[in-house]
Amino acid sequence: MVDIVIYTTAFCPFCYRAKSLLDSKGVVYKEIDVTMNATKRREMSQLAGSTSVPQVFVDGEHIGDCDGIHMLEHKGILDHNLRIAS
Repeated sequence: MVDIVIYTTAFCPFCYRAKSLLDSKGVVYKEIDVTMNATKRREMSQLAGSTSVPQVFVDGEHIGDCDGIHMLEHKGILDHNLRIAS
């Protein structure tokens, strides 16, 4: 099974948009809310090289933020990155 993780914060429109895209793909993901969790936010920042949310990882590989995963979708390669069988 593919391990998809998305780091988010509460009330973030970009987080909702990214989760909506993942939901439309029918994938199961783990959401880590970093709103009040400085340790998890540092972890996310170190892994992604960015402090902005959301940040999406597939099997430990960073695939992007909200704009990044939407760009992958636009290019037609998000399913491949999410390990969705065609």
